[in-house]
Amino acid sequence: MKFYTFRTIIEPDGKGYHGFVPILPGVHTCGDTLREVKKNLKEAIACHVQGLAKDKQPIPREDEVMEIFQTFSEQELSLSY
Repeated sequence: MKFYTFRTIIEPDGKGYHGFVPILPGVHTCGDTLREVKKNLKEAIACHVQGLAKDKQPIPREDEVMEIFQTFSEQELSLSY
């Protein structure tokens, strides 16, 4: 069995949560709770990938992606007053 892993980003949006998949353009969804947005993302990813397969398009992979969080001080960002 082959497995696919997709990096998803979930952010609060004021009314709930917004989720998207950077490597799959157009795959965005929302939900009132984290559980709901995660469920919606799973459905959206499956639908998108099924469409790619139907159109005989390659399924994108993030084999060499590295996600890094960088922290800056106010001084580094010239925000110190």
